[in-house]
Amino acid sequence: MTFTPHGKHLIAGEWVGGAATFTSAPAHGPAHDFALGSVDLVNRACDAAEEAFWTYGYSSRAERAAFLDAIADEIEARAEAITQIGTQETGLPEARLNGERGRTTGQLRLFADHIRKGAYLDHRVDAALPDRQPAPRPEIVMLQRPIGPVAVFGASNFPLAFSTAGGDTAAALAAGCPVVVKGHSAHPGTGEIIAEAIHAAIAKTGMPKGVFSLIQGGNRQVGEALVQHPFIKAVGFTGSLAGGRALFDLCAARPEPIPFFGELGSVNPMFMLPGAMAARAEALGTGWAGSLTMGAGQFCTNPGIAVVLDGKDADTFVAATKAALEKVAPQTMLTDGIAKAYNDGQARFVASNAVNSVLETESTGRAVSPNLFETTADAFLNDHGLSQEVFGPLGLVVRVGSVEAMRELARGFEGQLTSTMHMDSSDLAAAQGLLPILERKSGRVLVNGFPTGVEVVDSMVHGGPYPASTNFGATSVGTLSIRRFLRPVSYQNLPQDLLPEDARG
Repeated sequence: MTFTPHGKHLIAGEWVGGAATFTSAPAHGPAHDFALGSVDLVNRACDAAEEAFWTYGYSSRAERAAFLDAIADEIEARAEAITQIGTQETGLPEARLNGERGRTTGQLRLFADHIRKGAYLDHRVDAALPDRQPAPRPEIVMLQRPIGPVAVFGASNFPLAFSTAGGDTAAALAAGCPVVVKGHSAHPGTGEIIAEAIHAAIAKTGMPKGVFSLIQGGNRQVGEALVQHPFIKAVGFTGSLAGGRALFDLCAARPEPIPFFGELGSVNPMFMLPGAMAARAEALGTGWAGSLTMGAGQFCTNPGIAVVLDGKDADTFVAATKAALEKVAPQTMLTDGIAKAYNDGQARFVASNAVNSVLETESTGRAVSPNLFETTADAFLNDHGLSQEVFGPLGLVVRVGSVEAMRELARGFEGQLTSTMHMDSSDLAAAQGLLPILERKSGRVLVNGFPTGVEVVDSMVHGGPYPASTNFGATSVGTLSIRRFLRPVSYQNLPQDLLPEDARG
C-alpha cells in the first residue's frame, strides 16, 4: 500500500488545511508539505474538546473500551502504509516500526480491558450510620472521575508508541478525556495516518467528533497556546529537559494551574557489583554495548553510565564494551536536530579534562557512531555536566574505589527513569546497601538486565523523580497511567439514581 499524506490537520472531525506550510525532512524518500499549526486551530480544537467532554466524559466504560479497540483495529488495517511512511520519515527499520505498532495497538487493547473491569475507579463506600452518637454519619461514596480535555505532545523518538495514539493519548481517552495532540514535526505523515485511524474509529463507534484533534507543526506559540488554553486540564509531554521545563512553568503560571506530566531526561545508571564483574565482566561489557546502541541510543531508558570498581575486572569490562561498539555500523538518527545534539554532546566530552576517551568517532549528517569515555568518581561528582543526558549511543564509565564510594556516587545522581544493579549472590550485601538509594532516585530498579525495553503491563512504572519526569507519582506506561487523568470525587447522601452509574450498588 502506498500512502501519500494530504498534509492537513484534523480538527474535530474536519481535515483543515492552510496557506502556511512546512516541509517534512525524511531520512529517505519524498518530502511532503503539511499545513502549519496556529493559535486559531488550537482554540478551535480545545473548544471542540470541551464540548465533546460533556458527552464523552459521561460515556460508559464499555463504550470507551469499544472505542479504544476500534482505534487499534483501524491502526492495524493501515499497517503497511504506517510502516512505509514511518520508515521514510524516521529512518527506523521496518522491524522496529512493526514492533512499535504492535506495542501501540496492544496498549490500546490492554487499556480497554482494564477499564472494562472497573477496578481503576477505586470505588469506595462508607455506609450511612443514622444512629451514630453524638451525630449520625451520612453515606459517602468515592469514585475517580475524568478531569476534562488533555493536551498531548508527540515525541520525536517514538512516532507511534509515544505520539498521536500513544500512551498519553490512550490513557486520557481511557479515562474519559478528549485529547488535542500537538504532532511532532519529525514524523507528520505518520501522525496523519494514525489520526485517520482515530477519525475512522470515532465514526465507527459514534463518539463525538471533538474527542480527538491533531494539530501539525507550528512554532513555539502554538505549543504555549495549547498548554495555556483554559479548557485544557492536563498536559502529557515526552521530550527535552529545556522544552519540557518551559511548558511545565507555563502550566504552573496559568490562572488555573494544571498538572504537567513530562518525561524530560535520564541517564539510567548501571552499578556493576564486584561479584558479577568477577564472573562475567566481558559479557556485561558486550551486553551494555548492545543496549547502548539499540535504536541508535534513542531510547529514554538508554543506560548511558556504568559505575564500576576500579581494577582488572573494570579493564576487561571497558575493553569488551569498546570492542563491541567498534563493530556497530553508523546508525541514522531520527532528526537532524537530534544528530546535532548528539554530536555537540560528544564534543563536550572530548573537550572535557575530566574524562578520557576510550572510543572516539566522527559522525556525518544524521548517521552517527558510538562513543565511549571514562572518568573517576571524584571528577564525576565535581562536574555536573557529566551526569547530563546525551541522547544517543554515548557511554560513560565511572571508576570508583570501593562499594562505599559507589553508594556515595549513587546519592549524587538526580532523578532517573531507571537504575540497574548487576550482581551475583556474593553481592547481596552491597545490593542491599544500594537499593534504598536507587529506589529514591528511580521509577524502576532492575537487577541483571538492561533497561531498554519497557513492558506495557499493570506493574510498570515509567517515570521517576525530577528531572526524569515532572510528577514522581505518575507513570506514562502501563495501566496506572490512566490515573493521571482522573480525580477523586466524593458523593454524600446522593440518591442511587443520581449517582454516576459506576458508583451505584
